[in-house]
Amino acid sequence: MSRKRLQTLGDVRRYLAGLLNRYEAGEIDETHLKAAAYVSNILTSTIKDSDLEERIQRLEQQSKIEGNNGRFRAAG
Repeated sequence: MSRKRLQTLGDVRRYLAGLLNRYEAGEIDETHLKAAAYVSNILTSTIKDSDLEERIQRLEQQSKIEGNNGRFRAAG
């Protein structure tokens, strides 16, 4: 089996689609499918959380830069 690098949600989506295709073709059993789907779900949550954390950090940095320049943006 080839090694997959699952780093993005798109990677996980393609992996799961391939996994489902292999299951439907009888290449893997239900136990393997369920285990891989379970771990993929955890990975999906981790990727989303990591992406959100990075976005928050960028916004905080941007806010600090704008604050140092004397700019103020009202919410809304």
